[in-house]
Amino acid sequence: MGTQREFSATLIGALHQKDVIGHGSKHLELGLEHERGSMMVYLYLLATVLCFIHHGNAQEADDCFPTEWLKSLVISVNISKAGFHRDLEYSVYWSETDHDVKALLVQKMPSGVYMDEYQLETLRHDTGLEVLLDSKVDLEAPEYLSSGFTALVFLSGNAVTVPVHGRYHRPSDTHSHVTVDIQPPRLLLRSDQCETPNAQHTVVEAPCTFRNESFCLWLEIQDLKGSAGVSLELPVGDSSKTTCVCVVTLLTTTLCCVYLLIVIWRHGTF
Repeated sequence: MGTQREFSATLIGALHQKDVIGHGSKHLELGLEHERGSMMVYLYLLATVLCFIHHGNAQEADDCFPTEWLKSLVISVNISKAGFHRDLEYSVYWSETDHDVKALLVQKMPSGVYMDEYQLETLRHDTGLEVLLDSKVDLEAPEYLSSGFTALVFLSGNAVTVPVHGRYHRPSDTHSHVTVDIQPPRLLLRSDQCETPNAQHTVVEAPCTFRNESFCLWLEIQDLKGSAGVSLELPVGDSSKTTCVCVVTLLTTTLCCVYLLIVIWRHGTF
């Protein structure tokens, strides 16, 4: 009888302990669910804040180059001097803005002209002119053995002057001059104080600076006011006089050589 009572007491105690453990597990699960709920609410709030921040940055980026401000942009391209050595004069105007604006001109050059990279390097040290060429330029090659290239002109202000030089063209028996057309440059803009907008605008990659150490996103301006190409005329040789020139050159060279030989023979020491 005593053994049965002890067994019953043990069983009741075990059931009571299981019930207590069960209640503890339920409290633990309720606590974990509460923490999960709090964490989800926190994540939702964080995502909302980040969305607002991103929207604000996007709005700020669009405000850097608003449509009305872009309409105020005007570019002027002129060419000065005469002969084979000319100057390309660029001027870019825009209305006032509360942030810095960096401008880059992308100028495609035909085979009929070239830029002297050594002269550009000297001008960079003397005047601060910054021009980056996309390829090596052969300074001695004539027009018919040359290819075009692209020059990146970084503007430090609203105006810049870049020297260009004409190449020798093939002689012709029909005309004494040839016209070389230079296309209008592409204008790229960016600002360090805000992002370049990606919507409703043409965005391209280009070197951030003249040193070409990294690339940045630039806003390419479309339908630019005053954007027009320029032309220059270069003299070409008259191919109809080739025979005459060759004969005269040969005779002159022969006579000079004969004269030098006579002088050396008479006064030279052997």
